Amino acid sequence: MANAPIAGNDDAITNAFHTRYYDNPYQTWSNTFWMGCQILKCPLDLWVYQEIMFETKPDLIIETGTYKGGSAVFLASMFDAMARVAPEDRCPRRVLSIDIEEQDRPTHLRVRYHTGSSVADETLTLVKQIIAEYGAERIMVILDSDHTRDHVLKELDAYAPLVTPGCYMIVEDTNVNGHPAYEAFGPGPMEAVEAFLSKSDQFEQDRTREKYYMTFNPGGFLKRK
Repeated sequence: MANAPIAGNDDAITNAFHTRYYDNPYQTWSNTFWMGCQILKCPLDLWVYQEIMFETKPDLIIETGTYKGGSAVFLASMFDAMARVAPEDRCPRRVLSIDIEEQDRPTHLRVRYHTGSSVADETLTLVKQIIAEYGAERIMVILDSDHTRDHVLKELDAYAPLVTPGCYMIVEDTNVNGHPAYEAFGPGPMEAVEAFLSKSDQFEQDRTREKYYMTFNPGGFLKRK
């Protein structure tokens, strides 16, 4: 069943539920917490994230867009769980989360925060230094900062070379601009993904990660070949 075909985003029932869910954030996605910290994610996607993490076992996850730190701590908690399942695996897996705003965020031994633009030269230089410092050999990237098309495309171009073959670069919120949510948003992550894939053959969209029908990241689970 793992390789069963996934229903497309043109499914009317799925889209109707998706838009209702998305359009009620104070009840749904902005009212979601991990260990008491707000996490602006769909829980169905979070479940898929832990599956990807366990399967690919990245040493480092680079996240752009930290907000209050909920997702960074979630990812770190999944690394903690992985260590308990396989105590012989002593890899000190870590999360690097990048945001332009500094806030009071939860601390975790596996999480390192950086304040700055995700596409600034100094940030990208620091990211490469941290990869070398940690000795990270398997790298996963999650893009969740400024969702405008041009910015996301810059992130894709900048971070794609860092992703290890077999690992993932997840572009979040590809559902906006009518895919199927928030039609008035304008060109965003989905359009950036389309532009990126049109010029790169290093990644493929893994639609099996959309198995729960509703995802905030349709077409955004990119696996490096």
